[in-house]
Amino acid sequence: MSKVTISFILNGEKLTTQVEPDMRLVDFLREDLGLTGTKIGCGEGDCGACTVVINGETANSCLVLAPQVDGKEVVTIEGLGDYEHIHPLQQAFLEEGAVQCGFCTPGMIMSAKALLDKNPHPDREEIIREISGNLCRCTGYAKIANAIEKVANQSKE
Repeated sequence: MSKVTISFILNGEKLTTQVEPDMRLVDFLREDLGLTGTKIGCGEGDCGACTVVINGETANSCLVLAPQVDGKEVVTIEGLGDYEHIHPLQQAFLEEGAVQCGFCTPGMIMSAKALLDKNPHPDREEIIREISGNLCRCTGYAKIANAIEKVANQSKE
């Protein structure tokens, strides 16, 4: 198969590269670009570990082919902050104990980010509904919802 050229914005930077037409976005991010924060869980779109934000909407990157992001904007967990300047959601997850094994955390944070970008002040019910596509086997979700609520409440101040 011959490669296709794609151009898109990744974490705020324009990127033009060639990819195999059947390469999944999650594999492209992890293998070709070294962005390993996006996890591969089920590989079938059921667990949400591979959640990224494409044009402001969450997407399971295991279900998206890399060529499908041509002309779009993609944000991964690496695009939210770095060790010196972590995103408020990342800080709240740490403070609220919402990080246990950490496997679901990047996808969970990306779902929370997309929610707060659309609605900076969601109620608890909306938070739970929006993260329902992200599975966590460790936390029981209460601490995760608490962390998201904390950021939503901070933005009210």
